[in-house]
Amino acid sequence: MKKFKAKLAFGVATLLMSATVAANASPYVVTLEQAGSKVVATGSGQIDLAGLSFVPSSLSGVGNIDPSIGAAGVGVGNVDLYAGVPSTPASFGSGAVTEPSNTSGGLVEYDAMAGTLFVPAGYVSNALLSASTSTYSATFASLGVTPGIYVWTWGGTGADPDQSFRLEIGATPLPAALPLFATGLGAMGLLGWRRKRKNAAAIAT
Repeated sequence: MKKFKAKLAFGVATLLMSATVAANASPYVVTLEQAGSKVVATGSGQIDLAGLSFVPSSLSGVGNIDPSIGAAGVGVGNVDLYAGVPSTPASFGSGAVTEPSNTSGGLVEYDAMAGTLFVPAGYVSNALLSASTSTYSATFASLGVTPGIYVWTWGGTGADPDQSFRLEIGATPLPAALPLFATGLGAMGLLGWRRKRKNAAAIAT
């Protein structure tokens, strides 16, 4: 029994480590949420620049939302420009460009119409990013955004999960590691059931 418990504990530890790795290897995600009288945009995750083309430039700005051309950005500051991003989905609503009331964190912006991606100046692939923007006295309707999940992925078939830019408007998806954790719990339950069955068979004989 002690040996079985030790194996079970090791299995749980391995499962939790795997779930942590899965959670850390995340794409860059921008979420738009209604918070009282304002819409709050939050961006976090990692970006793999492999497959994109660096375009020498000297640019700076503030992230904004422009649903009709598929442009979404969060943060502020100097940026590097990359080309070669996909142009579909082409939009996520019918609204025009909206400037934020306040913002913080390094600027990341995706523009589907132009096929460009802005990242903080000097950004290195897969470094963690975090930013937030607030647009006061606004709703999804006034911004002209359509609730849903929009994903732009580059790198071709078999691309790493972090080779994408994801926009979630009013969505509450499951944590990335939850399916893995549920699978692990199911496997643990099966192990326990097999153990009980084996013990019952030994007692019967």
